[in-house]
Amino acid sequence: MNLVKLKFPIGKYNTTYTPSELLIKQWIKDIEAFPETVEALTTGISNEALLWNYRPDGWNVKQVIHHCADSHMNAVIRFKLALTEDTPTIRPYFEDRWAELSDTLNNDIYDSIMLLKGLHKKWGTLLTRLTTEQLKLSFIHPEQGRKITLQENVGIYAWHCNHHLAHIKNGIASKGKYTY
Repeated sequence: MNLVKLKFPIGKYNTTYTPSELLIKQWIKDIEAFPETVEALTTGISNEALLWNYRPDGWNVKQVIHHCADSHMNAVIRFKLALTEDTPTIRPYFEDRWAELSDTLNNDIYDSIMLLKGLHKKWGTLLTRLTTEQLKLSFIHPEQGRKITLQENVGIYAWHCNHHLAHIKNGIASKGKYTY
């Protein structure tokens, strides 16, 4: 399998700037379902399987799960900033460095899955109650140098969930083939 396909198993994200109400609802469902799907994929897998990478030089299964907890905490904060401030500039973080911290290198994924469950429930409550006007609010992402609307960000994170679900599936399916 080629490395680009392993890195982007569902394809790169294509921005949808003006999504339909139906598409936004589907994205929210994807976000809400994510923790249970991660849990279902990983229940009963061995510590060895948690160390399997989804691609050469990629993160292992446990790092992907811990990354999603970190990333999605940041995402919820970005939504709340955009809802309570006038086009705030968000603060990016070094995902690669966070992936090397002790909590992310921990083989116990239970805390990250529980965090994702609670966070996504709270996030889903927020997302399902956003008005059309609120979905048009935005924040500035300094690395991208542009405004990102909340409706666009719902799509980004629905893709992010599905992207990393595919990584988890690929890591488990690799059976250590990509582990170094």
